[in-house]
Amino acid sequence: MVMSWIFLGLVGISLGFSLAEGTGGALSEAVAKGAQDGITLSVSMAGALCLWSGVGKLMEKAGITGVLARLLSPLLGRLFPDTKKDPVLSGYLSGNVCANLLGLGNAATPLGVQAARRLAGGRTTANNQLCRLIVLNTASIQLIPTTVAAVRAAAGSASPFDILPAVWVTSLCSAGAGVTAAWLLGKVWPDD
Repeated sequence: MVMSWIFLGLVGISLGFSLAEGTGGALSEAVAKGAQDGITLSVSMAGALCLWSGVGKLMEKAGITGVLARLLSPLLGRLFPDTKKDPVLSGYLSGNVCANLLGLGNAATPLGVQAARRLAGGRTTANNQLCRLIVLNTASIQLIPTTVAAVRAAAGSASPFDILPAVWVTSLCSAGAGVTAAWLLGKVWPDD
């Protein structure tokens, strides 16, 4: 509800300044262009999400998520204790973590959504494990920033992977700080 009011306020301010400056034509042109760009982005992202959702299902059917879950079980077991009693959750989380490590955000999203649904377990409020998952996905440690490198290559970068050291340092620092903060806040406000 709050976001609706914020959005309404932004639209109102834009209209007010447009009227005051006499740039109504430019505003209507920007609105039409923004709507067109939004549809283009949605369609292109929908294709990628469908592709990676299918890859995730194939990984699950082929047993790859089970192998990944066993390899990552020591780490996932400490961050998400529910994985010890839910192998499906462990599979979703391990697939999500691996996709994020490879910089494949579109592949990580469907697996992360499935893991979040299992962690929520029908609750309407987020528990500490779900908060850690959200923090980890937001910060996402990336070893190979595939998506960013592809965008840089498409923009004409001669060496799209020259950002690797900066990506490694910033993603490790942000994920470490985020998980630490989530863990500390989880101690302040424990789950019911």
